[in-house]
Amino acid sequence: MLPIESVRALRGTKDMLPADAPKWRELRHAVDGVAKTFGYGEIRTPVIEQARLFKRSVGEETDIVSKEMYEFTDNGGEAIALRPELTAPAIRAAVEHGMLTGQSDCVRLYYNSAPNFRYEKPQLGRLRQHHQFGTELLGSPHPIADAETITFAISVYRRLGLRTFRVRLNSLASATARIEWKNVLVPYLRSHFAELSKESQHRTDVNPMRVLDSKAPEDQEIIRNAPIILDYLSADDRSHFEELQTLLHAANIEFVIDPLLVRGLDYYTRTVFEVTSPDLGSQDALCGGGRYDNLVEQLGGPPCPAVGFGAGVERALLALEKLQGEGVSAPSTALFVVTLGAAAQRKGFELVSQLHAASVECMLDLHGRSMKAQMREANRLGAKFVYIIGESELAEQAGSLKTMATGEQQKVTFDRIVTTIQAYFTKLS
Repeated sequence: MLPIESVRALRGTKDMLPADAPKWRELRHAVDGVAKTFGYGEIRTPVIEQARLFKRSVGEETDIVSKEMYEFTDNGGEAIALRPELTAPAIRAAVEHGMLTGQSDCVRLYYNSAPNFRYEKPQLGRLRQHHQFGTELLGSPHPIADAETITFAISVYRRLGLRTFRVRLNSLASATARIEWKNVLVPYLRSHFAELSKESQHRTDVNPMRVLDSKAPEDQEIIRNAPIILDYLSADDRSHFEELQTLLHAANIEFVIDPLLVRGLDYYTRTVFEVTSPDLGSQDALCGGGRYDNLVEQLGGPPCPAVGFGAGVERALLALEKLQGEGVSAPSTALFVVTLGAAAQRKGFELVSQLHAASVECMLDLHGRSMKAQMREANRLGAKFVYIIGESELAEQAGSLKTMATGEQQKVTFDRIVTTIQAYFTKLS
């Protein structure tokens, strides 16, 4: 008989185990809390979309579309993609459902722990299936919208307790100014073409801005001496960028201007930014985003300025582990019911069902183990109380409630256990 090969998770994917869940919940709660404070509504879009959505928005020559997107033909012959990013689907949904028609107010959307898929080399905090939270603010061309977007991201990290992060900021200018800059940048890159890495040689032809994003050692000196876009901003671009800086200072957010920051997507205009954390080492990006004033119209909607960001959940969790430690935590409970014998176990199950219905955290031994083993389990789970049911307790219709911190015990009748435990936790809160 042939041996059965073990089946493992695909490379670049990761299981979330019970010990990991509390940090995921903490992050989701932080994002939801900030979104409520800022007045954003949650949006969820399908993980599969028409492939042309991303080719039209992100750009066919970007790494995301040309190298990393999971694309396939479905049984109906349609080109489908697993979602590689969240902005284009959010805009598609906003247009499709008429959220931008006849509205004078801004539309504020956020997503939380949503999965994306990119076929890329797995690295620290970035997997082939990775998760993001972020926002899309639709309807305002003003730098105050950019500032609100950056402040939202920073507020999540602050709520999580992170303090060691940096904001990198740049402007990619409006379309006319960017063309003027590219007319200088491309000849400069061509003058050093033979010295550039193969990847940057290709990018010079198809997307010259992305050369500035290269990490290849041979490109670094050429990049450092390249003409910078900030020298080509129009008067309106410069005013927008300076006002954004003023607003960030007012919000007490520290930042640095980085003229080499270009991001990897074609739809950005004017503001681009990244938030990084030194706690993550060389792969230090926590989130990034910027303004994309032409994307809504490009995807069939009305002219509508917009700005947003996407943040890696896995990266945030890594930074959180640095802050809090990696301690592996078991599931916990407030009350553990110890039962001795089959009849006691049946009664224990009845009472636990009543406690669950009253939203009391409690667990029951399922193995019929010894009292010593059950008490050891209660300790492992961090139970604050133990309720013991044996033969004598069944006869008296009253179990023994033990406070684990003090060892104090008292008899509590079966019909009073729910209200007694609720009263204890009301006092503790």
